[in-house]
Amino acid sequence: MSSSRFDPNFTQNVINAIGPNTAPRMREVMSSLIRHVHDFARETELTVDEWMLGVRFLNAVGQISDAQRNEGQRLTDVIGLESLVDEIAHKHMTESTGDPTSSTILGPFWSPNAPFRELGGSIIQDPHNGQVTFMHGKLTNLTTKKGISDAVLDIWQASSNGKYDFQDPENQTDNNLRGKFRTDAEGNYHFYCLRPTAYSLPTDGPAGQLLTLLDRHPMRPAHIHLMITHPTHKSVTTQIFPADDPYLSTDSVFAVKSDLVVDFKPRKGDDKATLDLEYNVILAAKDQEGASNVPMAPGGAPFSNGTNGVNGNH
Repeated sequence: MSSSRFDPNFTQNVINAIGPNTAPRMREVMSSLIRHVHDFARETELTVDEWMLGVRFLNAVGQISDAQRNEGQRLTDVIGLESLVDEIAHKHMTESTGDPTSSTILGPFWSPNAPFRELGGSIIQDPHNGQVTFMHGKLTNLTTKKGISDAVLDIWQASSNGKYDFQDPENQTDNNLRGKFRTDAEGNYHFYCLRPTAYSLPTDGPAGQLLTLLDRHPMRPAHIHLMITHPTHKSVTTQIFPADDPYLSTDSVFAVKSDLVVDFKPRKGDDKATLDLEYNVILAAKDQEGASNVPMAPGGAPFSNGTNGVNGNH
């Protein structure tokens, strides 16, 4: 349809109303947002009823959110926005540094309170129905190919019932299936965890309603979260996924990347684990102070939206 059917000056008039003291980046982002939203309304010839339905939907997103649940983040996930922002950030980094381990979305269940554990230890604290896995690998520098000592791997995962410790206080103690490990002098790490389990996003809120309207399932493929940091290297936040998971191609938050798909193999001669997982990580050295692809909050701490770092369910 031709845009001439509608006032050709309206959108620019709205953009021009932005005041002179607006920060340059705010002006850039909001001008683009206004332009795209107005173009969307004209393209679809949005009705008054549809506009009001959208307003009520956004109101409902805010009303169901609290310190333990961020429905707004979940909504951006189910439309792929968080994964797209992650792709943009990773592309910026790879264009200047090369090709380190891929990042993916932080998700809402990272916690700043995970304890440090000894190499070779286990993050499993509570009874479970999962398969114990010996996870191990090496962190290396992208350019030198040398091992990175004293790097921190922060790992978290849902239990075999598909729930994180915060969601499941009757069955899980605090920091179950969470832990931080430091690499050894050669950059190696090893510990025990569970083979992850696929689970559903909560469907009792607006994001779940949207999935239903779009005829989409709410399932996330099984995954293990990792946040890897080192003072002289760029951080990476990522997830790894079993190769045989049925939801890899239809992840409800679009977070799967091909190089993050891994194989769990049988492990022999270990009375603590039945599966073996090798996962190696490549980090780029920092080219400027503070460079990182870990979302940061004011003050430099990794972003957390809630007292426990909990802001949804991914």
